[in-house]
Amino acid sequence: MASIKPTRRRVCVALLISAFMATSLLFAAGRYGYWQAYTDAGIFGNSLSRSKIGAEYALLDKLAVIFPVNNNTDMQFYQNTWLRNYLYPVCDWPGPGCKIVCHRLSTYRSLHKKTKCFARAIKRFEDKELFIKLDDDALVDIDYVIGLIKKYQGYHKPVYISDHQRAGSRKYPDALNGVRYGNGKFYMFNRKLVQCLDLDIKYRGSRNEDSVFGGMVSNGCGENNVEYVQEDDRWIWHKEYTNKNKHIDLSFIKNH
Repeated sequence: MASIKPTRRRVCVALLISAFMATSLLFAAGRYGYWQAYTDAGIFGNSLSRSKIGAEYALLDKLAVIFPVNNNTDMQFYQNTWLRNYLYPVCDWPGPGCKIVCHRLSTYRSLHKKTKCFARAIKRFEDKELFIKLDDDALVDIDYVIGLIKKYQGYHKPVYISDHQRAGSRKYPDALNGVRYGNGKFYMFNRKLVQCLDLDIKYRGSRNEDSVFGGMVSNGCGENNVEYVQEDDRWIWHKEYTNKNKHIDLSFIKNH
């Protein structure tokens, strides 16, 4: 077979084709992020990326998710979410996975006593800096929580994050009247707030459990001394989860 001689014309054509292919490759890399993907996957890029992710997830070690449960609570569902390693189920009686036990039967009308039970328990959680109280028909986004931890870890005053409202009762004009409290599906708070909770607050009758927590905050910490922060409901789901191709009923069976 005769060899092809590298004439000047052939060399020029080859160089033009090579330049065209290189330009096309660079354009595609920029257009579709291939170059960024390559650098991220490199030895240094990949290790730095993983280190950053690891450091962010390590922040969750400072968190305890206080999780009141009953016989209808599907613990298997929550054990298969990111919450798994941070859950502190609050149970009526000792049982598998129970980390806070109140030793009394709870009903809808006695949930305020369960709130006082876990408030006493978390006073002893000295290795935790931030807490979430989450209903068993709610979910919260992990990145949203990490962002809140980053912002409020080591904060200089008590922090109370929720969708707050005012309590009121004509039937029982007592210490809970007019207190500011968080929506029960989700509220997040720091250790400084736990340290000043008034666990011996007095009130009359069976009261909303979340207003009781708000009363412990107001009486013990002083409303003017607390940083009340509005939650972002784009990252909290209550009773149902809907996103893209998912629609999940989080409260299929009514509790209590």
